[in-house]
Amino acid sequence: QVQVRESGGGLVQAGGSLRLSCVASAHTFSDYCTGWFRQAPGREREFVASIGMNGGNTYYADSVKGRFTISTDVTKNTMYLQMNNLKPEDTARYHCAADYYATPQTMSNKRDLFDAWGQGTQVTVSS
Repeated sequence: QVQVRESGGGLVQAGGSLRLSCVASAHTFSDYCTGWFRQAPGREREFVASIGMNGGNTYYADSVKGRFTISTDVTKNTMYLQMNNLKPEDTARYHCAADYYATPQTMSNKRDLFDAWGQGTQVTVSS
């Protein structure tokens, strides 16, 4: 069973940067499509970014395009989300997900029923 665990969240001022990490079971990033989602209190779960097997194609939500970068390091079983120029509206709990049958684009339309889902890491951006 695939397992994922996020880290790297924190409190940052608007305009700042953070890098989130998602450590997964062996072979996850070579066999699965993976991605990041976020959810703020009182709001629906939102897709952020996804990446194909072995660091293939990437796909981003319009709200983060040009500011966030998703990547994987298969040798470290780790996925990253580099977040630059953070805005207060980026404040949310960020979750890592893995899906065997998804593509980066189809993953953007999913909100649940993933093969793996992490507990998340909190990102708070102050104005």
